[in-house]
Amino acid sequence: MTSSTYTSQSAFDGSRLRVILFVDLHEGAQQEFLDAYEHMRSRVASVPGHLGDQLCQSAEDPSQWLITSEWETAPPYLAWVHSEEHFETVRPLQDCVRELRSMRYRILRETGRALPLPDGLQVPVRVGDGVTRHALTFTVKPGSESKVEEILAGYAPPEARVDDSTRLLRTTLFIHGNRVVRTVEVQGDLTAALRHVARQPEVRAVEEALNPYLEQSRDLTDPESARAFFLRAAMPPVHHVARGGPEPAGLRRHALYYPARKGRGTALAQLLSQQDETTMDDPAGLVHRSTVFHRGDIVVRLIDVTRDPETAPALALGVNGTRRAAVLERLLDGAALGMAGPLTGERDATRLLAHAGMTLVTDRRAPQS
Repeated sequence: MTSSTYTSQSAFDGSRLRVILFVDLHEGAQQEFLDAYEHMRSRVASVPGHLGDQLCQSAEDPSQWLITSEWETAPPYLAWVHSEEHFETVRPLQDCVRELRSMRYRILRETGRALPLPDGLQVPVRVGDGVTRHALTFTVKPGSESKVEEILAGYAPPEARVDDSTRLLRTTLFIHGNRVVRTVEVQGDLTAALRHVARQPEVRAVEEALNPYLEQSRDLTDPESARAFFLRAAMPPVHHVARGGPEPAGLRRHALYYPARKGRGTALAQLLSQQDETTMDDPAGLVHRSTVFHRGDIVVRLIDVTRDPETAPALALGVNGTRRAAVLERLLDGAALGMAGPLTGERDATRLLAHAGMTLVTDRRAPQS
């Protein structure tokens, strides 16, 4: 669904997905790479939603390779790529490569001799806003939350300019219980921006200070340990929608944490995404922008709102209406939030809003250029 009054990007539009993996090999690593690829190919072939793949070698530079894969839709790919099985499957590939870069594209139109010529695009074009979003989530040792908040709130923001085409726009950190969520907004190349941030001395100092408090140990001086941590912490955006026009004055940023029942994370993320789309045409709506991040059974919804969320708790939660509230109740692990019982009215919505709300630790915007 699209509208001239808002921008929207979504993993739930039903389009097929093309994943492109650019690989630059170390010298002499071709056979090791081919063995690793064959292992990976045999594993991914049985993953639900996977349609096929291709392995290509550059005609000009034998060290450069391209792996493409096609998926029925984005959600099954995202479930696979962020699973522990995928992490273990691609581990042998890491020793062969000098550089690895993944890109994902929605298939809008497909033509060929064996295919009928479609009249126009097969799925609608979505209009973005020129901003790439990313999130990381990790847990800290229970009892260390106040110290972690102190560390995260005290660091100096990194230089916003990455290069001539890439700029770090905003970094926001939240905590809920012992779970930390860091969201990043970038104009330009997300990978370049994340590498830029990781190299900054002030950021490295903060990451080192966090190490003793993390539930999952890591050693940032060890590339394999650092890679494993950040791959497991990555939480991709599956839906973003924003109203058009200038940003209203006094816009407030909030994050809501939705732990899903086992295996229901995708359905929960889709429910929240659909609700956000349906409210964008209401000029008096509470939510000006919303981004849904999802990984496994964890869903986080980042919202920029025009007024206090408690004035419209159901809208703030993304479950306006009794039917959607009932669906949310079936998908949400209420016990993990300390919530019990059905969601039957505004009082329950207000209570859930309080339980799901994340504490804002810091929100840093780049200065306007």
